[in-house]
Amino acid sequence: MTVAVKRWGNSLALRIPKDIAKTLAVQDSSLVELEIVEDGLLLKPKKNSRLEELVSKIDATNLHKEIETGERVGNEEW
Repeated sequence: MTVAVKRWGNSLALRIPKDIAKTLAVQDSSLVELEIVEDGLLLKPKKNSRLEELVSKIDATNLHKEIETGERVGNEEW
């Protein structure tokens, strides 16, 4: 498949066709890794770190409220 490289500000950009993006599970704002290999460019989807994966699952139904733990024990400034 051939795609055109276009100017985007001071950089260059290319569009990833929908069927390829779907196959790679790449969507808007996904992170990808670029690597120069031999005479080409390798683009790989970046896997989310475990923390990013867990934080992405937080929503109103599983977000706990702040809790009061009693008197101040140390020199904390709240």
